Parts: sequence; structure tokens; C-alpha cells
Amino acid sequence: MNKIPTALLAFRIMAWITGVVLAVASVWALYGYLFLDYGLEGGKPLLYSILWIAHGWLYFAYLIAAVNLAFLLRFPIFKTLALLLAGTIPFASFYADYVMHRYVRSLPAKELPSKEASTQ
Repeated sequence: MNKIPTALLAFRIMAWITGVVLAVASVWALYGYLFLDYGLEGGKPLLYSILWIAHGWLYFAYLIAAVNLAFLLRFPIFKTLALLLAGTIPFASFYADYVMHRYVRSLPAKELPSKEASTQ
């Protein structure tokens, strides 16, 4: 169980990075399609496309971190799938981070590594 804090930290970092990139890209897309004619051919700037590509690669890293955490916590398949899908919905990864952090903190102390055990 001593791998859980490290896995949680990796998940939290990826949830925030992926969530911020997805939120920025989604807000930019909404604004672009409503006010900047992104629906027209060639109407999107290059940075907009790069941002969506970056989200795709970051989401892949998010998936790895989420699966690692879900396996360590022995989550059932539906809970794992919900955790994985949180990276595709704008602002949902922030909520997933909050829930996972709260869940790991609620685990009994005997399941988490103690400082004495890690120094031996």
C-alpha cells in the first residue's frame, strides 16, 4: 500500500494539467464557434489545433495515472471507467481529483505506509 500516495500525486498532477488544457480548449472552442467563425474552412488558428492535440496526449498520460491508482485501490470496473471518463468532460477531472483525494485520506492509517516503516 505504500505506492498509493505516489500514485495519487501522479493522478492529481495529471488531472489538473489535463483539466486545465481541456477547459481552456473548450472555452476557446465555444467562443470561436460563436463569435470567430471557426465553423468556416481554415478559420481556426494553429495554436487552437495544437491545444487539442496536447489534450489528447495529456489525456493518455491521465489514463495511465488513473488506471494505476484504480488498480492500487482495487476499484471495480465501473468506478474505474468513471474515473477514466472524467478526463474527457470539461471540469470533471477537478471533481475526480477532489473525490480521489478525499477517498484516499479516508482510508484507515494502517493501510497507508507509516514513517517508521519507510525508514526501516
